Amino acid sequence: MEIEIGRGKTARRAYGFDDVAIVPSRRTRDPRDVDIHWEFSFRGKTFDFPLPVLASAMDGVVDPAFAIEMGKLGGLAVLNLEGIQTRYENAGEQLDRIASFSKESATREMQEIYKEPVKAALITQRVKEIKDGGVLAACSLTPQNVEKYVDAALAGGLDMLVIQGTVVSAEHVSTHEKPLDLNTFIRDLDVPVVVGGCCSYSGALHLMRTGAVGVLVGVGPGHACTSRRVLGIGVPQCTAIADAAAARMRHLDETGVYCHVIADGGMRTGGDIAKAIVCGADTVMIGSPLAAAGEAPGRGYHWGMATFHPDLPRGTRVYAGTKGSLEEILTGPARENDGTLNLFGALRTSMSTCGYENLKTFQKAEVMVAPSLQTEGKALQKEQGVGMGR
Repeated sequence: MEIEIGRGKTARRAYGFDDVAIVPSRRTRDPRDVDIHWEFSFRGKTFDFPLPVLASAMDGVVDPAFAIEMGKLGGLAVLNLEGIQTRYENAGEQLDRIASFSKESATREMQEIYKEPVKAALITQRVKEIKDGGVLAACSLTPQNVEKYVDAALAGGLDMLVIQGTVVSAEHVSTHEKPLDLNTFIRDLDVPVVVGGCCSYSGALHLMRTGAVGVLVGVGPGHACTSRRVLGIGVPQCTAIADAAAARMRHLDETGVYCHVIADGGMRTGGDIAKAIVCGADTVMIGSPLAAAGEAPGRGYHWGMATFHPDLPRGTRVYAGTKGSLEEILTGPARENDGTLNLFGALRTSMSTCGYENLKTFQKAEVMVAPSLQTEGKALQKEQGVGMGR
């Protein structure tokens, strides 16, 4: 339904995670019978993950040690190949510096740190460190640098590439330089590619047509991102995911190929992750919830890939604190009642409570627009700053 903004402009209404609720069905199910694994195929090979989660390619979230631990726990961590880890041999020193900055000086100081150039040798070394840990190596590059650095990543044993930016399109136009031909590049690469972000039906559909195994859906929802204020762009996540899911079905009808929708950003709790799946996501990419793990390299801080942009920063350093171990955050046990621990135990329980046996069937669950979802009956929690009142 379109709403008239003025006589010359109409707009669709869009919804985020706090605007909708999942409606239980007529059936419930034993949580032990619920399957939450995620898998995709690429050229005859199946990639299978017990947990439907990717860790965001952010310097405060993923380093090689974190990627190894994440892989052993059943998820997949994505290393930023244009970040601290590939600019500095001793990345820990720079991460200590970033944690020490005041909030007033953090962006300016980080811009200076990130002036150090990326080194191809460090790219190969970091990818190899992950591979030596016995897990899959997934790494990200921006569209403008992917051709420059991909060979160094492949030399280290790269298993999956993420081509990532605030917004990535399949039809980039430039009169100043030759744009990356995503269709040719992805087709010719010998490893699977995930590409994004996007937040519209047409944007997702065109990225799917490049041959990517998955598209990242999310422009500006992340806790450290300021693109929505700086640039005025973005779509609330529930609507963006549902639109991308519709594009996935059209692409499947056209090609017979299933392209995975990956909800990227804006999720803080297990309930948010459940809503992302119900709206159409096959898996999720999260950053700030994992930045609060004791194993995360950010010293309790979290920042996005555009926080340190030299001309127009579109992110901020936020304090995530330390909530628990990575295992506790992913699969429990939870010792807090606010939904930020045991994220995938919560997903499993949400699915079992609503009667669904796997992620694909859970995508069929009913949702309802629920403006009072976060406040109804929660006055005491809000007054006391506990539970849902935090």
